[in-house]
Amino acid sequence: MADVPASHVEPVDEGGDLLLWILVWSELITFGILFAGFLVVSVFQPAEFAAAKLQLSTRIAGFNTIVLLASSWTAALAVHAVSNRRLQQAYLAATAALGFGFVAVKLAEYAAELPSASDPAFGSFFELYFLITGFHLAHVAFLGLILLLIAWKPRQSNVVMATTIWHVVDLIWLVMFPLLYLG
Repeated sequence: MADVPASHVEPVDEGGDLLLWILVWSELITFGILFAGFLVVSVFQPAEFAAAKLQLSTRIAGFNTIVLLASSWTAALAVHAVSNRRLQQAYLAATAALGFGFVAVKLAEYAAELPSASDPAFGSFFELYFLITGFHLAHVAFLGLILLLIAWKPRQSNVVMATTIWHVVDLIWLVMFPLLYLG
């Protein structure tokens, strides 16, 4: 076996960077606080929240859930395509495109929901709904841009970091979907 100089071998990133895990946990804690606030207010306004949920489209949100699950799949494929730069770039771009698709669908959903948002019969539901989903939407849009930047010149450590955060944002949606849309 020939010796490969250490300068030509990129270190393998196992996803254990302290900064990454601080970011992951700060996201989970932030959304956890938002979800807890939503649940607390829903206890005090159960009829209003039940009526407001009827104004939402579970079909559109379900479609967006599938879009985000597909984006998680392409993100995972990007991490594993480390030996094929072009393929990795394509997977990263596909993940970003799916994320932007999610954003477009969500904005269309918002347009349909805005007339109901100002109705006092729904209590605080829509204020919290737009806060939580808007914050999530901003994460998806921003991470989509980051994924495109990384796709331009991928380094495995950046791919792992961005896709890990992408998976966290998708996981947050998987909690958000039943909390906001179902029940």
